[in-house]
Amino acid sequence: MDFENMAMKAIWDELGKVFNQNPEPLGNSTVTYAFELDGEDGGGYGLKLENGQAEMLYEAPENFDCKLKMSDKNFKKLLAGNLNTTAAFMMGRLKVEGKLGYALKLESIIKQYDF
Repeated sequence: MDFENMAMKAIWDELGKVFNQNPEPLGNSTVTYAFELDGEDGGGYGLKLENGQAEMLYEAPENFDCKLKMSDKNFKKLLAGNLNTTAAFMMGRLKVEGKLGYALKLESIIKQYDF
């Protein structure tokens, strides 16, 4: 996918399709992610993983296990496999609220998909 030229809503739609067409990497995780994305195409989004299914939320949920704050450009880099969450966190490009381990788990899940 050409994330650079896609609107965030279109990316969210595609992610939902890809995750649910191949749910194996999701495992049996039960976790809710909130995303706070800054930038031209930013906004609040959510991802709820439960029973091997992904539910895409078009606003940030109030109750979450892990909240990731970053620019919309860095989020697109994460999806493309061009952003390491640990390095981004250390450099201040990614802020995490909640359990940091869930942010690392999300990166490992994303790496199992070929977008």
